[in-house]
Amino acid sequence: MAEVKSVDTRERILDAAEQLFMAHGYDGTSMRQITGGAGVNLAAVNYHFGSKESLMQEVFRRRLDWLNEERLRVLNVYESEAGGKPVKPSLIVDGFFGTLLRMADDEARGGITFLRLLGRTLTDPSEFIRTFLAHEYATVVDRYKEALFKALPDVPKAEIVWRFHFMLGATSYAIAGTDALRLVTDWQIEAADSTDRLDRLVPRLMSFLLGGLRAPLPQFSNAESAGVSPPGAVDSK
Repeated sequence: MAEVKSVDTRERILDAAEQLFMAHGYDGTSMRQITGGAGVNLAAVNYHFGSKESLMQEVFRRRLDWLNEERLRVLNVYESEAGGKPVKPSLIVDGFFGTLLRMADDEARGGITFLRLLGRTLTDPSEFIRTFLAHEYATVVDRYKEALFKALPDVPKAEIVWRFHFMLGATSYAIAGTDALRLVTDWQIEAADSTDRLDRLVPRLMSFLLGGLRAPLPQFSNAESAGVSPPGAVDSK
């Protein structure tokens, strides 16, 4: 019974920390807020996690472990179905980014709260979080990067890396919950198209990401010396 209570306490602390880190950021969240939100004392937090930094890492790890496994599972399925041929870039993008976005509808995996937290953290990470996330993502990102290299053999690898970087940035900003549309005060949108409409945000974002992947290659003044192919449309169906 004591073990069940201990697990329950640990999960309450993680849930409270996840919500507070999402709302206020890592630096803006105090241990007092976390203990108050979880209904525990500081000794309980120290017992289960040791420090605020370790707590933040565990908040991410309990969600990212599943996300990373699911991304690899999806890619494995696509590669198996391709029978040795390159996987379609659109499927690769869906496997990496679509899997993440679909977590918004799964409260058991953190739902929209975790997506907002991840987006906020990726757009303004502390150094230790950046290092932690880079380590957590390394294997998955490498697999997806290699899949894109294989799927787009005529596109310079540096260009694929940059486009993946841009897709990460766009996704992070979109799920962070920052209402940038309000900065453009003259651009009015209907309530049905507000940023909290995930049923519209997800297909919009996926369409945007694929559009970026399919965009013509850039033309540089020193393109020949840099080994960059002439401008042309990227076939990423």
